[in-house]
Amino acid sequence: MRRTLPDFGKYPIILLLTSSLIAACSGKKSADETVASTPTYRLIPAKKVLFNSFVDCNMAEVWVGDTFRIFPGKYGEDPLWGDARDLKFADGQHAEEAFASKATDFHEPLMPKNVPVNTPGLHGAVWFETVYQDAKDQSGRTLYAVYHNENYPATLPYNAATGEGYNAEKWPQGITGPTSPAAVCRIGIMKSIDGGRSWENKGIFIEDLQPRMILKPQNTSKTFAGGVGDPSAVASGDYLYLFYGEYGYPGQYGEKSYDPHKEWSGQCVSIARIRLRDLDNPVGKARRWDGKGFNAPYNGVGSPVFSLQIPMNAGGGPASSPKAGFHWGPSVSWNTYLNCWVMLMAKATGPSWAGSSIYISFNPNKDLGEAFQSQDWTKPKLLLDKPGYFLWYPSLQPMNTPEDVSNKNTCLRLGKRARLFIKNIKPEKSEYMSEHIIEFEKVE
Repeated sequence: MRRTLPDFGKYPIILLLTSSLIAACSGKKSADETVASTPTYRLIPAKKVLFNSFVDCNMAEVWVGDTFRIFPGKYGEDPLWGDARDLKFADGQHAEEAFASKATDFHEPLMPKNVPVNTPGLHGAVWFETVYQDAKDQSGRTLYAVYHNENYPATLPYNAATGEGYNAEKWPQGITGPTSPAAVCRIGIMKSIDGGRSWENKGIFIEDLQPRMILKPQNTSKTFAGGVGDPSAVASGDYLYLFYGEYGYPGQYGEKSYDPHKEWSGQCVSIARIRLRDLDNPVGKARRWDGKGFNAPYNGVGSPVFSLQIPMNAGGGPASSPKAGFHWGPSVSWNTYLNCWVMLMAKATGPSWAGSSIYISFNPNKDLGEAFQSQDWTKPKLLLDKPGYFLWYPSLQPMNTPEDVSNKNTCLRLGKRARLFIKNIKPEKSEYMSEHIIEFEKVE
């Protein structure tokens, strides 16, 4: 997608950790919304499962009738890495069967074409990160894909009339060499009415504009110039809640006025939301959390989840720094056994998203719309460390248990046990794989 690889060694894996979950104090909860205050979890070594197609994002998936369908891969124009046709889908009678699909079992959906520069429409490459299934369609065939989108000044040049696009002046370096440009990420919506076999672009969910891009000489991380990306989305009440990485400056960037502490203060995992009824026409409809409520516009300055930030005195830093420490790439699911939300995330500790560890956090509030409940996440705890690797895109996945199949569980809804999938990267190869099952326990 947009990464570089360092030299690696060989080190052991941390297999077993325990976390305490502090119950929220805001609001009275019914019995089915109350989560045990100290759930525990353990990683159980399991038979290694290797995925047989390209993955470089969260795994988007859904049940269409009795078929479990997954949508990994990348599609669209990319001047840095080359145009891609890797966004595909595969089916199974359950998750394990779909994940075991051979490369020849994957099929390309019909995707909207990229449009020329300065033309309204789809620009840059996309990755599907979450699929929301319209509950009003009993057939299960109406789907909304939340996609990560990347562009450059060459594919989306700055348009003074609209404020969209990017100016190449003092543009930061990308990850393939000194002359390569950094990408900008944003998040959009596509719709399918045939179970994901064909898609229509509905437009941008949220984005950061040119004034928030972090340029030379400050931006030396070889990651993004700014923007929002690597999302996970869940429905709660009348809204779709978007959890995403924030990489832009929290205000207007200026070379002389730049403040690394201010940049850090507005970054990490943030949340936006949009009404489910607006998914067919999403542009301008989403609102970002601003510290008090979902009040900031879709292209405005929001506020991250403070409990998920890494303090600067504990190694945290701005994303534009090669020495930054920040959590990114959230994957969120509702756990029916614990009655709480579970979030996994990667941790960057160096340039180009270097980082060998995965973290976990919990939120006991089923309704994310009440007061500050969407922000009520516990301090992330280490779930897995594998020094010598880059670990990206962690997610919990259902298995082929009777419970998972009968409840039609996906990565957005899980129970007591789930598979842990991660992209494991070393210089010689990159594998999307699972070597562990996670098991949760409630403490009565």
